[in-house]
Amino acid sequence: MSKAAVVVGVQWGDEGKGKVVDALAEHFDVVARYQGGANAGHTVVAEGRKYILQLLPTGIVRPDRQALIGNGVVIDPEALAREVQCLEDAGVQVGQRLLISDRAHLILPCHRTYEVAAEAARAEGKLGTTSKGIGPTYEDKAGRRGLRTSDLRDAAVFREKCREFLEEKNRLTAALFGSKNDDGAWIDRYLAVSQLIVPRLINVSAFLNDALDAGQRVLFEGAQGTLLDLDHGTYPFVTSSSAAAGGACTGTGVGPTRLDAVIGVSKAYTTRVGSGPFPTELFGEEADKIRERGGEYGAVTGRPRRCGWFDVPLARYSARLNHLRTLVITKLDILDHLAEIPVGIGYELDGRCLDGFPADATDVERLTVRYTTLPGWQEPTFGLQEHDQLPRRAQDYLKFISAEIGVPIAMVSTGPERQQTIWIGSSSHRVIG
Repeated sequence: MSKAAVVVGVQWGDEGKGKVVDALAEHFDVVARYQGGANAGHTVVAEGRKYILQLLPTGIVRPDRQALIGNGVVIDPEALAREVQCLEDAGVQVGQRLLISDRAHLILPCHRTYEVAAEAARAEGKLGTTSKGIGPTYEDKAGRRGLRTSDLRDAAVFREKCREFLEEKNRLTAALFGSKNDDGAWIDRYLAVSQLIVPRLINVSAFLNDALDAGQRVLFEGAQGTLLDLDHGTYPFVTSSSAAAGGACTGTGVGPTRLDAVIGVSKAYTTRVGSGPFPTELFGEEADKIRERGGEYGAVTGRPRRCGWFDVPLARYSARLNHLRTLVITKLDILDHLAEIPVGIGYELDGRCLDGFPADATDVERLTVRYTTLPGWQEPTFGLQEHDQLPRRAQDYLKFISAEIGVPIAMVSTGPERQQTIWIGSSSHRVIG
């Protein structure tokens, strides 16, 4: 069985990675989050309780798993404190099972202010950010002026670094957006919340490598999806970090040769939140029906998701980029009502067939999609737990997707609960073996 596996979104995020990570966490000792911030919306339903995790690794819901936040994650200390408290109130004992990288960068209130102002200034060119300050925090990280969790260890050092940071940031935001100066009133609040963070700070790279050397098994969890990756997604309509599998290495400090499996998660159709190109997007009544059946609203923001048919070229692009070993398909039951199901199987641009996925978002916007239509099954699949229980045409749909992408499907999610899962081949080892 794999000792180190990465779970990635194949599409634009919201694929159901939370449930998949929770299901797989049973077979791992450690779950490590490697990128993003509190803009994830990983939903887990366990024993009748629903948990929505924004920043915490999904493994925290299982009582005997270690959960790590890697250096590639950006942390809003107050948001983290609220999320931990919510879990504690729900009966999840977080304790020292949660450990945090001492190299992770901090989201500051001015990052949120800056992001809101920058998004408003774009007018019709908005990117559709969550306005949580995540992008500006990564900007400051790349600009070598950010603050890190390790700075919280010494209050005097933290105050001085905040003072220097705010001097520069206030000049910048005032010049660009006419925003009011940040007076640093939040500094005392952050230092108070640091009592939650500082005792949990570790060198995550050392911890994970030692764990792997000792024979423990590690599951790496990303946020968003591959097509939102900063380098490989539909730029500039992307997130600000490496959401693809490679981000697991830089986001935790584990070498690439230690990873031995990448598991891709995809819906049986496609969704996207926010702005940006979406080749197989649906509109009107058909889109509304899938949105309502699938509950396609952001777990964190509540924003309605754009819906479309399954996109084979997009999934094939993600499969190659992440070198997927297996696929997990979620929300198959949302298509139960359809007599026919179109599937996007190819792209054309200016009359030419394309072999790959264009780099330019304007080209992606102009794509013409070639479709094939598969027969629907029009039978309920919700809650099924055995592959043989699936209607024959549902099995055919999954086989077609797998063959077109060139990656075997090893798990199908048929509902939000842990047990509403089909392991193809009757064993989770087919996913992580």
